Amino acid sequence: MTLDGLPGLPARIRTYLDAHRGHDVPAAAGCFGPAPVVVDDGRTHRGRDAVRAWLERTSAEYTYTATALTAVSHDDRRWTVAQRLEGDFPGGTVDLAHAFTLDDEGRITGLSIAPWTAG
Repeated sequence: MTLDGLPGLPARIRTYLDAHRGHDVPAAAGCFGPAPVVVDDGRTHRGRDAVRAWLERTSAEYTYTATALTAVSHDDRRWTVAQRLEGDFPGGTVDLAHAFTLDDEGRITGLSIAPWTAG
């Protein structure tokens, strides 16, 4: 499923996912608010500079394709998007849940990435 198959997904989340998938660090970084927090792979990245460094590293580290599995709105500001990544990273395939928190302007203020299991 593409992101187009996820109706109602907020624009900034859609833009972030498309930009990150396309290794467009400036576009992905532009989706975050002024004091974002990203938790990924057991590490916490706080602030715009740390998040941009994380984006640069993760965009260059591996080559992969991402397939959207599902998106769930918890309320106006919290969404979880599950994706299947397939690529040249250890294991080759992983399903990940991206839990987003948005501010009043729709900017990403929080992102937590963890393994996802349907259920």
